[in-house]
Amino acid sequence: MEATSLRFASAVRSLGLAARGQDVVLPGFRSPPRADDADRTLRWRPDGSAVVAVRLKERPWTAVLADMIEGVVVANGLEGRRAERCRGALWAAVEEPDRQAA
Repeated sequence: MEATSLRFASAVRSLGLAARGQDVVLPGFRSPPRADDADRTLRWRPDGSAVVAVRLKERPWTAVLADMIEGVVVANGLEGRRAERCRGALWAAVEEPDRQAA
């Protein structure tokens, strides 16, 4: 299943809900990355916030989701068990977005 900009926007909303539940900051998201040869980049703004850019075109949707989730983990500097718990919650959010709204 190929990624689309509408699915990307929906995933960002779902990740935002899950990120708040994990007490982490959702970085900004954009597409595509400025670097032509990159599937995902992370850029730090002067104010300390992060922007994750993910390539959508000609990529499987699961690869796009994995890049988005890892972007949240890296932007928040998570490691070890904390990172694993956060990844699990983020995956659950994008696999079952209706569950987060309840």
